[in-house]
Amino acid sequence: MTSPRQALKEAGAETHLISPQNEKVQGWNHLEKGDEFRVDLQLDQANPNDYNGLLLPGGPLNPDQLRTNQKAVQFVKSFFDAGNPVAAICHGLWTLAEADVLRGRTVTSWSSLQTDLRNAGAN
Repeated sequence: MTSPRQALKEAGAETHLISPQNEKVQGWNHLEKGDEFRVDLQLDQANPNDYNGLLLPGGPLNPDQLRTNQKAVQFVKSFFDAGNPVAAICHGLWTLAEADVLRGRTVTSWSSLQTDLRNAGAN
């Protein structure tokens, strides 16, 4: 969450943390709780047309919950439909698999996701 977002900020991007949660999200350091992060905008209020790109952080816990949220999956899919860039780290690709946007794409991710990504049509 922190390093990729900081890199975007340093490159001049304005970032917003969007979440189905309304106040804070719990960060994780593998299986240990990490920092909490303030949500800038709740998913129900977010319009994907207001954004030029999307960053999906990794870790196994939050992406696993996110891919079961149909509004989140549709939000992610809308970036592909619009041709906007999407960066997904580690297990963040689970949400891309759920959005059915990986067919024919070459991706890299955490090694334990290989079967999931191949089943979703990714190289």
